[in-house]
Amino acid sequence: MSFLSKHKVLERNASLLLAGSLLVVTIGGIVEIVPLFYLENTIEKVDGMRPYTPLELAGRNIYVREGCYLCHSQMIRPFRDEVERYGHFSLAAESMYDHPFQWGSKRTGPDLARVGGRYSNEWHVQHLENPQSVVPESIMPSYSFLKETRLNFEKPETHLVANRRVGVPYSDEMIENASFDLADQANPEADTDGLMERYPKAVLGDFDGDPDRLSEMDALVAYLQMLGTLVDFSAYEPEKYER
Repeated sequence: MSFLSKHKVLERNASLLLAGSLLVVTIGGIVEIVPLFYLENTIEKVDGMRPYTPLELAGRNIYVREGCYLCHSQMIRPFRDEVERYGHFSLAAESMYDHPFQWGSKRTGPDLARVGGRYSNEWHVQHLENPQSVVPESIMPSYSFLKETRLNFEKPETHLVANRRVGVPYSDEMIENASFDLADQANPEADTDGLMERYPKAVLGDFDGDPDRLSEMDALVAYLQMLGTLVDFSAYEPEKYER
């Protein structure tokens, strides 16, 4: 009873309650913030992660521009039902080069964190042109105009430079070859040895079915086809996190 009576005193005195609240918040803030000053990096190191290719970066810009993130998250939570449906739970390192990242909890459509390689380029093109033709119950609108719209991504090297300024490790070689890499990734006839050396596991080919023109559809499909393909998740033994 003595404790409750003292608590009433705290609640009835606005100044005392404010002082106590500030004390609690200060202690909590110190406990959360101070340890960060002693950590070199708060993101775990993961083998396989690399910056986006210029074409993937252009596709990601289109993905954000068209608001795809409003219906599709790229965050698989460490729960059994999500891991069984989508694959290994998302790692912070997978978004370390994203500005802005595409995590979230809103899912009108499925999570896309592991969509890369699950479907063919043709499937993605058909799905974007007429979603209901491959998923009858889908409420997704058509994005057929992407195939008819030429990709306008002038001076991609400047975009790589901007990303490097915020921490994305684009090398001088990547920046110098940005224009060539942008076109070569979607050109089946191109010599892509240098591109593959700079960007391991980059998906190559004519994405939209029209090799004579580089379209926004090419860029968006290239971005979708790489999501979740860079990291070897077998090394992380997800089973132990599901128990």
